[in-house]
Amino acid sequence: MTLTPGEVSLQELAQIYREDASLRLAPSCHAAITQAADRIAAAANGEAAVYGVNTGFGKLASVKIAAKDTAKLQRNLILSHCCGVGAPIPRGHARLMMALKLLSLGRGASGVRMELITLIEQMLAQGVTPVIPVQGSVGASGDLAPLAHMAAVMMGHGEAEFGGLTLPGGEALNRAGLSPVELGAKEGLALINGTQFSTAFALAGLFDAWRAMQAALVTSSMSTDAIMGSTAPLQLEIHTLRGHAGQIEAAATMRALLDGSEIRESHREGDTRVQDPYCIRCQPQVTGAAMDMLRMAGRTLQIEANAATDNPLVLTEADLIVSGGNFHAEPVGFAADMIALAVAEIGAIAQRRIALIVDPTLSCDLPPFLTPDPGLNSGLMIAEVTTAALMSENKHLANPCVTDSTPTSANQEDHVSMAAHGAVRLSRMVANLERILGVELLCAAQGIEFRAPLATSAPLSRVIARLRRDIPALAEDRFMAPDLEAAATLVRGGQLSEAAQTPMPDVAA
Repeated sequence: MTLTPGEVSLQELAQIYREDASLRLAPSCHAAITQAADRIAAAANGEAAVYGVNTGFGKLASVKIAAKDTAKLQRNLILSHCCGVGAPIPRGHARLMMALKLLSLGRGASGVRMELITLIEQMLAQGVTPVIPVQGSVGASGDLAPLAHMAAVMMGHGEAEFGGLTLPGGEALNRAGLSPVELGAKEGLALINGTQFSTAFALAGLFDAWRAMQAALVTSSMSTDAIMGSTAPLQLEIHTLRGHAGQIEAAATMRALLDGSEIRESHREGDTRVQDPYCIRCQPQVTGAAMDMLRMAGRTLQIEANAATDNPLVLTEADLIVSGGNFHAEPVGFAADMIALAVAEIGAIAQRRIALIVDPTLSCDLPPFLTPDPGLNSGLMIAEVTTAALMSENKHLANPCVTDSTPTSANQEDHVSMAAHGAVRLSRMVANLERILGVELLCAAQGIEFRAPLATSAPLSRVIARLRRDIPALAEDRFMAPDLEAAATLVRGGQLSEAAQTPMPDVAA
């Protein structure tokens, strides 16, 4: 993939996240990168104090550094900032973070040499992935600790994964036929200032949440048929009268998924129920609002992915090197909190649908807990309880992180975004949501099968057929944990919408 800084789309970012693509910056941006590097080199040899070029960092910005110590200053900066702790982040997240750093440096305002750009491109192409601990960033002066672990590998320090092995950074580079760099003026600061760790996790959360949302449109349609719910609330005019784009799209997708269902046609007349519970009747309103929320977050993250976010920045046309605050990840923190809210709500209403299906007083004559022989068998009773636990956990995790600022660095950095906290928690939340939807898939399919000989729609029949390739119907109690995980895997892989063969909403619409 050839990336043009400032113009990369959400679809391209999703491709980077999901695929091991080789990446390079468009040659058109090389001249601006070199001009900014020349300006930094001149400043490093000048008398005027320029933050991070010939001064110390943070609270030590008033300490002037001699030109002969420029390289040592940058080396010390990286090694001293390698203070990350916790488990290594997933490989896909690390590669996305590196790609985002490429895009930021490619704006031509960071002052790094092309040598650094080329090394990141080569590491991505050869599969040298820095080992980056998940904890240590407060999302303010950039994601300092995580990005320092990336930069350390570029210098031949730290650890990296290569060929399935975790190796010392220098050895990983050597095995890939690459050489470490010696950082020049400001280059260490350019590598660790920035929001790329937080943005990578937020983008991953967005892409995985959107896939789960698409699965939720499928499972919610299945639940509607399983409990013989009404499709009248999906009527187009209801949603156009309100006007929210996500709501309109959600209803349209559900109409397409349910079109042609014999189950639906069987109870259009003579059904004594006047209205379904909110978890059935208000599905487009809730899922659609979550879609709108995710798209708002996506617009913010696309801008951030294309942004120059280190400090100071080289303003070549004005011939200035200016200290600012683009490394402050407040926009990313807000976006991560928005994604968390959407994930929690998609799961909350899905859990209520599960509770509806397993409850014989509400499910329109389905057997208790969806077992043919209740009493002797418990059926899906505790699977529903598990979803309640996951839903509750996501509610706790959805509390905002961006409001939890704490001062650091001797009060120089006295307001921080906590964007890293907000973004990292999304992986756990989406995994919880995938498992909730997996259980809904099991329950709804079982419920629909109890309606035989009446059949559901063609799209939903294809989904059930795909499910049954991996998980048989529950005739009597069995060890359930593998079934739940297998169903969640179908959600995670996007296989429900693929099986349905029904067009799904796009996150970038």
